Formats: sequence, structure tokens, C-alpha cells
Amino acid sequence: MEIARERKKKNGTGMKAAKILVVDDELNMRLVLKAMLKKEGYEVVTAADGLEALKILREEKIAAVATDLKMPGLDGMGLLDRIMQDDPSLPVIILTAHGTVANAVDALKKGAFDYLTKPFEQDELKTVILKAVKTRQLGDRDLSAAAGDADPDRIVGESCRMAEIHEIVRKVSPAMTTVLITGETGTGKELIARAIHRHSARKEQPFIKINCAAIAENLVESELFGYEKGAFTGAVAAKPGKFELAHRGTLFLDEVGEIPRDMQAKLLQAIQDQSFERVGGLKTISVDVRLIAATNRNLVQEVREGKFREDFFYRLNVFPIQVPALRERPEDILPLADHFLTKFNRKLGRQVNGLDPEVRDCLLAYPWPGNIRELEHLIERMVLMAEEPLLTMALVPPEVAQAAREPRPATSALAETSGRDALRSHMEEMEKQIIARCIEECDGNVTRAAERLGLSRKGLQLKMIKHRLRKREEG
Repeated sequence: MEIARERKKKNGTGMKAAKILVVDDELNMRLVLKAMLKKEGYEVVTAADGLEALKILREEKIAAVATDLKMPGLDGMGLLDRIMQDDPSLPVIILTAHGTVANAVDALKKGAFDYLTKPFEQDELKTVILKAVKTRQLGDRDLSAAAGDADPDRIVGESCRMAEIHEIVRKVSPAMTTVLITGETGTGKELIARAIHRHSARKEQPFIKINCAAIAENLVESELFGYEKGAFTGAVAAKPGKFELAHRGTLFLDEVGEIPRDMQAKLLQAIQDQSFERVGGLKTISVDVRLIAATNRNLVQEVREGKFREDFFYRLNVFPIQVPALRERPEDILPLADHFLTKFNRKLGRQVNGLDPEVRDCLLAYPWPGNIRELEHLIERMVLMAEEPLLTMALVPPEVAQAAREPRPATSALAETSGRDALRSHMEEMEKQIIARCIEECDGNVTRAAERLGLSRKGLQLKMIKHRLRKREEG
């Protein structure tokens, strides 16, 4: 009932109900799932096999897919492969019998959102569907690459700021170093995480993502570490968590700032020990996982306010990457627009040749509060509506055109630069204060302070040199 209320509350905002695609070769299963999901406030379309599902995906805007694994023609795994090529941000939930759980786990490693074993509890499916729709709405990929690109994780950008990002990715990819990617919503944090994985020695191993903002607080532990059969009501079978699935690969914690504070301690321990126990289990599971995290929050400020554990922050912030907002790199706007034009020509089967010069001027003048994601959605909408060879101003939404016409303060670029410098200085001062306080609380013992902060002794010593704190070292 709680899930149903949340769905109805969201639909009560006037937004169109999310559309779910159910794919199963058994008619009774399609009918049961359709009735159940419609009762939750979703629109539901069904398909009897993967080929029929692909046709629906080309014609309709789907928020999530729930598909059986074993089907004639194109089966669930084949459907997943095609969706991952065409629209990797579309959540795909695998429905499987007990005998094919191993295949379902393989599907997760290939990019499936989640899996459920038949027979499953209705509440379990409702929870997974709600989480999938929420993830889709939050924007699974901050920056998409055109389907068919030789490098699907290619980072588009010609600015100096993006050249720096390219160089950082090149340097950090080969290492096991934990990376924390920060930046505004829609700037491309996930794409950078995927690029780091793709250019690492782990590229043939799983890249497992968990969107921490899309998970209910009471489900975070089971999502991360999995659970044993009978661990709680509805746990009809054992299920591995994201940590386990990422073994020998990369675990990407998106929106890591949303993890509840009491869970941060457990996660910190698992990261440091590379081991954990499933919920309801006694066996310790050891893993080899490279961690990348991302957030749009100011974690230094959250540490100061007591909302985020400082030891967890330092364990994540081993190698920080700050992704600039689109307004801070205007020279990338037109290359990105052309990139998305190519992408949506392919995806939508259109042949738009380019952008009218007036449209290009408008894009350059617009401040892009929604960053790259907003630009991507705008180009998709314009390509879909285009009836001429060029995208013209007639296709630009009035609010975008109006905002582009409004004069921006001549000092805005200088102000932004000064603001960034001030923020960087403030963050460094906060880091210095946190380290100094921790060393003092550990009576000058650097080894204990490093353990408390989640750093290696050498890493802490380097930060002490940077902040001129060496004189405090006594052990």
C-alpha cells in the first residue's frame, strides 16, 4: 500500500504516469503483471517475445522493462543486449525461474537493473519497479554517447577544462585508486566513471552501478551486500548484492551523499576490508572491487555539519575529480549539440542536417541550468519535431529562447572563476582543519589518524606536508 500511495502521489502532480513494458511468452503472466502494475498507477504495455518488445521500444517512451529470460525467438538476454546498445539508461528487470539464477546474475553484470526469481512476492516486484522508474527519472546516464560509436564512453568536449578531465582519466584509470567525482547534476559524472573503468585493466570485468538516491533507506544494506533466504519477509531466495556482483570489476556509487549516515560505517568497513556478510548471513564474503563514487553535494560542508562521516569522506576522496558545469565551458556546447544531433538522427531514424545559425547563437547564449542532460533532451525534442533539414528557432521552447535573450552580467565569468577559487580554498582549509583535529585526537599518532580517516599512512603524510602539518607528527 505504501508503494501504491507513493505512485499515486507522484502521478497526482499532473505528470504522465510512467510506462512499463512487460515481456513474457506466457499470457497469464503478462495479464497478472499488467493488472498489478496498473493498480499501482503505471501505464503498462506487453510483448510476447524480445522482437515484439523491440518494436514497442522504437515507438513508445518506456520507463522500465520487466522481461522473462527464457522465451522463443529473441530471449531476455538477447533483448537486454539490444537495449544496452540502444538505450543503456533504460532499466531492465530480469524475471527468472530458480534454475536460471546464474543467467540472471550474468545479466546483471551485463547491465540489467535487477532480477527477481519466480515465484516472487508482489511487493518485491512493486519495490523494484518503483526503484527502476525513480532511477530512470533521476537520469541514469548524465551524458550519453551516440549509439554505434566506436567508443561508447567517449567524453565529448574541446575545452581546456575537458582536456584536463581527459588527462586525469588517462592517469587514474590504470590504478586501483578510489575516485570521487563531484559536480552539478547533469554534468556527465557517470560517463567519466565508465570511462575510467573502460580504460583500466578491469575493463573486461563488471561495471556495477548503484544509484543511492533511488533506494529506500531500509533497503540500502541488502542492495549493497545482498541477503540470504529468509533474512526478512519476502526474501524467498538468496540474492547477491552489488558488491558481490562487482567482484574483480568496478563498483560505482552514484549519489553517494544520499547514503544514510549509519550505513556509511558499514560501507567504510566493507571497502577497507574488501569483505562483508550478506543480510541474514554468517559467512564472510571476500571481494576484489575498485570503487568510484559520485555526488552533486558539497561533502566537505556535510562533514562539517555532521551529516557525512569524515572517515568515510576521506576514504572516498583519495582521488577527487571536479566536473565543470556546461556554462563554465561554453566552447563545448556546439560540439555536444552536434554529437546529440547525430545520436538522435540514428535513434529516431531522422535525417536532420544541422542547426540553423540562429539556433547555434541561442544555444551559446543560454545558461544551461540543467547542464548537458538539459541540452541532450532539448536536441532530442527538436529532432523529433523537425520537418525541415535544419533545426530552426521555431523548435526552440519559448522559455529557452527568452532566457537566451536576457543579458548576462559582464562579470559573470570572472565571478564564477572567483567563486570556484573561493570554494577550492575553503575546501582545502576545511580539509586541513579536519586532519589537524584528527591527529590531535589521536595524540599525534599518524598511523591511527590515517586509519580513522580511511587513508594510508603515506597518503596522510602527503596531505600533512601539503598543509604544513608535519610538525604535529609524533608517531
